[in-house]
Amino acid sequence: MNDIVLEAEQRLLATKGQVKAMRVKGRIPGVAYGDNEAAVTLSVDEKSVAAILSKGGRNALISLKIGESSHAVLIKEIQRHPITRALRHVDFHRISLKKKIETKVPVHVKGEAPGVKVGGGVLEHLVREIRVRCLPTEIPASLEVDISGLQLNQGVRAKELQLPPGVEILMDAESVIVHVLTVHVVEEAPAADAAVAGAAATEPEVIKKGKVEEGEEGAAAVPGAKPAAGAKPAATGDKKAAAPAAGAKPEGKKPEGK
Repeated sequence: MNDIVLEAEQRLLATKGQVKAMRVKGRIPGVAYGDNEAAVTLSVDEKSVAAILSKGGRNALISLKIGESSHAVLIKEIQRHPITRALRHVDFHRISLKKKIETKVPVHVKGEAPGVKVGGGVLEHLVREIRVRCLPTEIPASLEVDISGLQLNQGVRAKELQLPPGVEILMDAESVIVHVLTVHVVEEAPAADAAVAGAAATEPEVIKKGKVEEGEEGAAAVPGAKPAAGAKPAATGDKKAAAPAAGAKPEGKKPEGK
């Protein structure tokens, strides 16, 4: 029925120890459900599931064999070890090959944009998965976006994608998938301007320090300022001798009349 066949063994609900022993043997637990049938717990070969994921991804159509019966399934969900990334559990969704389903398909970019190679722009990939509706047998492995004609400030919208027959996109037709952006270069201020700006920033601190020094030591030197009580007068540099104090005898002269 399908190209990919995966054999599974039905199992009963097991304890943690039994599941651990199962994994040691190279098998992982799983469950199959959907299509109006009861869920079935099972075990599958870990390497076989890993090979399917590597080849066809989650949209690979699988013929799941459980004993004598066979079911068309898709991988719905997987669980991995948080450190080793080894497979720990897998869910299979039974489907009808005659009914359309909805699923997500990866978007791949093809080509090289002239706006990037020649124009120096940057390619921005906005949408990496697109939800589609189609028959299970028509699910594409991926959708390709050709960017070989994109110039600066141009892009590809959802309505411009080339879709396989029978595939319908479930998103806004005007949504941008990829586009090429112009790179804007921000110039830095020259070093000289930075030095001037730094000097201007420190000027208030110097002025403030000068005021403190004048208040403590140089207040008498300011014109019109009175010296503080007990302070000695500042030297003015006048060559004339200062007048003697009242009652003081002049030096170098004898008193008259004697």
